[in-house]
Amino acid sequence: MDATAGNDTLERLADVIAQRRASGSAETSYVARLFAKGTDAMLKKVGEEATEVVMAAKDGEPRAIVAEVADLWFHTLVVLAAFGLRPADVLCELERREGLSGLEEFAARKAKQREEGEI
Repeated sequence: MDATAGNDTLERLADVIAQRRASGSAETSYVARLFAKGTDAMLKKVGEEATEVVMAAKDGEPRAIVAEVADLWFHTLVVLAAFGLRPADVLCELERREGLSGLEEFAARKAKQREEGEI
């Protein structure tokens, strides 16, 4: 699968999430149920799924890692939708960072936070 196909998959999934949020029933749609429960429930699921990714990676089982990352990505897409964001927003940020050293990017964020009095 090329990167473009992956982007399309994320966008299609984001569309399904938006549709279920708008017209799904909490009785029949998991996504609608998450939205009905609110942001805290969505964030809790992201935390749970992130923990499951860590556990699968510690076990070193590739299929389990992929399955858990898929769950994490799904729940992260739900959170993005809750805040009016799309996969393209995240991809643009990753593209912005492309070619930057991770250490340079981290240092630049810290410097900006200092300037803004956040740390």
